[in-house]
Amino acid sequence: MVKDIAFIAYSVKDVPRATEFYRDTLGLTPGESFGDRWVEFAVGGTTFGIGNGESLGMMPGASSGAAFEVDDLAETRARLEKTGIEVTEVHDFPACSVCFATDPEGNTFALHQRKPH
Repeated sequence: MVKDIAFIAYSVKDVPRATEFYRDTLGLTPGESFGDRWVEFAVGGTTFGIGNGESLGMMPGASSGAAFEVDDLAETRARLEKTGIEVTEVHDFPACSVCFATDPEGNTFALHQRKPH
């Protein structure tokens, strides 16, 4: 029986470049690292990891599914756009707002902000 999510992993070709993006552009804090092969970031109670998964059949640039919760979606979106990152328009839903962006490797992720209840 599944009891938790162990981690979310994105496959990237260039781990140092992707680390720089997730650390410096998104502001994630790196945790455990295995050199240029694998880097983990603690995001809330979940681990987000990046590494080259080609030997496991995971092609770099084909990952999606991570949604990062932010305090200010408009500010975060504008900051990414200013650095040249492609970001979609914001989609509003009753409980949240979300937009999507792509890392330098081509992996897609969401920026998400919950609305007050």
